Amino acid sequence: MKLNRLVASVVICLAALTAAVGQTRSWTADNGNGTFTNPLFYDEFSDPDILRVGDDYYLAGTTMHTVPGVNILHSRDLVNWEQWSYCFDRFDFADPAFSLKDGREVYGQGIWAPCIRFHNGKFYVFTNVNGKGLQVFVADDARGPWKHINMKGNIYDLGVLFDDDGKVYAIHGYGSVKCTELKSDLSAPIDSTERVVIPEGSGVGEGHHIYKINGMYYIISTDYKPNGRTLCSRSRSIWGPYETVTITADETYGYHAAPLTQWKGRIVADGSKFVIPPVDSNATACSNAHQGGIVSTPDGQWWALFMQDFHSIGRTVDLMPITWTDGWPMIGLPGNLGRAPRTWLKPHVTATTASVTPHAPYRRSDDFNGKTLGRIWQWNHNPDDRMWSLTGGKLKLNTMPAPQLMWARNTLTQRVIGPQSTVTVVLDASHLKDGDVAGLGNVNVPCSWIGIVRDGSKTILRCFQQVDNDTLDTPVTLTKGRLWLRLVGDYDHDRAHYAYSLDGRTFTDYGREMRLSYQLCTFQGSRASLFAFNHKGHNGGYALFDNFTVDEPMADRSADIPYGRTFRIINLATGRPAIATKHGVLYDSAPDDNSPLTHFRLIDRGEGQVSIQCEDGRYVMCSGMGIPGDVRMTTDSAKAEVFMYQDYLNHEFMLLSMRNHLYIGKSPTTGSPYSMDYKGPDPARRNGAVLRWE
Repeated sequence: MKLNRLVASVVICLAALTAAVGQTRSWTADNGNGTFTNPLFYDEFSDPDILRVGDDYYLAGTTMHTVPGVNILHSRDLVNWEQWSYCFDRFDFADPAFSLKDGREVYGQGIWAPCIRFHNGKFYVFTNVNGKGLQVFVADDARGPWKHINMKGNIYDLGVLFDDDGKVYAIHGYGSVKCTELKSDLSAPIDSTERVVIPEGSGVGEGHHIYKINGMYYIISTDYKPNGRTLCSRSRSIWGPYETVTITADETYGYHAAPLTQWKGRIVADGSKFVIPPVDSNATACSNAHQGGIVSTPDGQWWALFMQDFHSIGRTVDLMPITWTDGWPMIGLPGNLGRAPRTWLKPHVTATTASVTPHAPYRRSDDFNGKTLGRIWQWNHNPDDRMWSLTGGKLKLNTMPAPQLMWARNTLTQRVIGPQSTVTVVLDASHLKDGDVAGLGNVNVPCSWIGIVRDGSKTILRCFQQVDNDTLDTPVTLTKGRLWLRLVGDYDHDRAHYAYSLDGRTFTDYGREMRLSYQLCTFQGSRASLFAFNHKGHNGGYALFDNFTVDEPMADRSADIPYGRTFRIINLATGRPAIATKHGVLYDSAPDDNSPLTHFRLIDRGEGQVSIQCEDGRYVMCSGMGIPGDVRMTTDSAKAEVFMYQDYLNHEFMLLSMRNHLYIGKSPTTGSPYSMDYKGPDPARRNGAVLRWE
């Protein structure tokens, strides 16, 4: 175990050093100025549960059907995270479905919604495996190794509490919320202890997280009927009765729901007709921040880490401040409870953790020169370890029979990273045999891929998109068998395309631009995948992959805030620029108005906070409570409103008042001037609170 700790520490240090010197830029929420910007990760991390032990924080997340399984991250400041371990390397059940064998699979099943706890010097991760019951993984150190106990019992999406009297309770169920006592050795639930503690009809959902705070029992739950909300229930007894309030709703940070693939089942046969319907960009649906845990800092601050649907990326994690109000842990800040800023001040840290260097949780690129795969990688279902290897600085995948990508065993995947990223890999196809297919794909529903098909003596470059069975074939001649493949994704806008190169320098787009989706078939977002299979029903040759690189063009956000520039402020709802009228109020003007009164600059107030100054020297201020007409102009810099700048990327932003924790905005319909009473953006960013600088 000491060796494992040493290896993990070296990997973490190298990853932090790499990010610090800028060799590889990857998204981190840390803005480097004392603030952070959500999401914490711009890749999938579903069903988060959070734990603090001393000055250290631990985060556990769902991994469904992919292995290694149950991702464990570590942080010292709640903003910068490192991947520390997985709870298991492969599913240890004999059922062939976990290995994509015998025509069976567990897409969207597998392992769900972990609960991480620490008790008497040990870490515990409770979770459900569909069809196999309740599981728990136990370790002395969150780096592992983890011991697996199959507790069985029909308990899922649970929260676990080690109570003060030594008893252990599980809270679970949807709508009708149940409490079940667990055996002290965690071998099984205790028969006949299950009781309903919150009856159906109370508007409570699932994904429960149970806490005991100052003698009171709190259950954090999420509900999706009729749309997403997060609730808190509390009682002085674990058995109830509970009272319930909504602690957050409608916080989407201006992201509407992703296009949702419509399909009954989990694997779509190639050639099937199905649709990705258009989305209602005005609807919150269930894409808002929901389901997750809460945690306190050593000095008494409270924070929530909730997941949110980020389009075709899947579900990822937001860090949201908590304000305790009348004994309830309300999400948000005083004056704007229920909503939370996208950019805010980092949590307080102790002197020993104050020097955390901003860094990403993973090293995403892999040259395959090591003895083991990078920990970012996961296999699609259990792999056949006889049929892959790392050899000669390359990943070797032997082909096995499969009718299509979703049935291909030993497919190696990693989550795509947003908001934009480009994945490139070198494929050596010289050892493929008749019927072999190998390349770079997106394991999703619908799936897609680009790669080489060997048909007899022919070498064919193919791009395949399952959504409309679109297939593009071109015969190619490869120098030394090598081909460079690329996946270019704009995941905030649910689109991507493939490209290839014969020399590694000049790339040619190949195939049409794809519309991406999220879906409830695999319950995962887009996943870049390396694959090799034989579509003619037998074992074939093998593919070699090298130099897998991930480029994130928007990872460097240091120039996102337009310090030192003069710009116009365009309201996304109206398309009109703001104008500091001579009458002294902030209004809008004609779209082509480029007069000095539409020109503004930022005054840096430190820690991401700014004031807004017009080119004529006046400042934006709020003279009253923030209702329409209160936003005016002043020549007194001491009266200038101080805002926390909210970076929405691509020159889009919001301005959060540090005084009342509401946003500046302008109604697109009433004709009123700007006001400072907006609670947040709507999913389409068209309610008047989201702005663009140009």
